[in-house]
Order: sequence, then structure tokens, then C-alpha cells
Amino acid sequence: MIGQYDAQTKCLVALDSIIFGFDGEVLKILLVKRGIEETSTTWSLMGGWLRPEEDLDQAASRILKELTGLENIYLEQLYAFGAPDRDKISRTVSIVYFALINVVDYDERVSDKYEARWFELDKLPALLFDHGDMIKMAIDKLRYKAAQHPIGFELLPEKFTIPQLQKLYEAIFNTTFDKRNFSRKFLSTGLLKKLDEKQRGHSKKGAYYYQVDLEKYHSQFNSFLNFTRVNTNS
Repeated sequence: MIGQYDAQTKCLVALDSIIFGFDGEVLKILLVKRGIEETSTTWSLMGGWLRPEEDLDQAASRILKELTGLENIYLEQLYAFGAPDRDKISRTVSIVYFALINVVDYDERVSDKYEARWFELDKLPALLFDHGDMIKMAIDKLRYKAAQHPIGFELLPEKFTIPQLQKLYEAIFNTTFDKRNFSRKFLSTGLLKKLDEKQRGHSKKGAYYYQVDLEKYHSQFNSFLNFTRVNTNS
């Protein structure tokens, strides 16, 4: 029995995270240069290696904390990439996750040993290995999940306005929503709590801030409105 294990080809397991962030205007992805890139213009996803004592989720969470300083954030396993020639150095299978963070929560000083930078989705640089395919799959998954579940809130600050929420969903789906329909649909979910505080400096009246009702968010996570293109102006 042990001989069967010894006869197998050893394979490295990498954990790569596609980190989505929203800066209030556009959706971005956090990329780094870690010293293994093919050329000076090649960037890669944030990642690391599986340790013997870890399961996959533990490894992904640890690596994300080491590289961003963040923990207890939305992190979901996406897919396993294992083409034999994907890594020219050694046979490597990559388990890919996607994470959702608020850009202002990310402390650039945490990963200052790497060159890290936010890139807009339509302005991505040359990417390492098959990282471009990973990102395309993650964008599709994010759109699917955001249409079925309220995960978009994970990209927002603790308090936000309805216009800010709409900008986020327009950035995710790369489209435009009707303001009245969007507001009515989200308020009908009962997930939002209106605050007495207003946003200042954007208009004379100012938009009210809202917060997510966390109890309802977790209890109603699998019961959410379906955002499709029929809700758009285009």
C-alpha cells in the first residue's frame, strides 16, 4: 500500500486569491509582483503554498492575512487549475479563491515587501501563467453570486448611501440600472437599515446613509432578489 504512494509523482499545491475591491466608483483587482514573474511587466494574483498541517480554507485565509493584513472577510473557493504545463518550474495545482474587500480596509504597508497595485477590470496588465483565465472565471462567478445573494455588501463600507450601492452593482454587472427600480428592489428586501445621518458635500439635500441588518443578512442569505439585465436602462 505505502509503495503505491511512493510511486506517484509529487505535486505542489498553490493557493491563489482573486481579491476584488470597490473604491466607490469602479471595481478593481489587487495584483502583485513577487519575484517569480516572467518579465518586469508581468503581474500575478496574491498567493502562496499549502502547508502539511492545513486544509485548503485555512491556507487561503492565512495567505490572505499575510499579504493584506485582513481576516474574517468574504472568501470563497472558485476552482482548481491543474493543466500539466501551467507552471514551467514544477508540476503545480492551484486552488483558486475569490475575496471581497472594501479598498479602504486594505493597508498597503502590510505587503510592502511586494509591489502591489489595484487594477481596474478593463485595464489589467500582462498576467502570470493562467491567472487571466482565473480572473475571467471569478468575474463570472461574482456576477452570478451577486445576482442571487447579497454578497455585494461585502465590498462596501459599514455605512453607505443608495447611490453608492447602485454604483457598486453597476460596476459589478458593467451596466446601468434605473434609479427608482434599483432603490425599490433593494429596500423591499428588508436588509437595509436607514440611519439618521446624511452624506454631506454631494448635493444640497444629501443622501441618507444605510447599514446592512446583519441578522437578516445571514438569515436571508439564500433568499435574495435576482438582478438581471431586464432591470437596466439599456
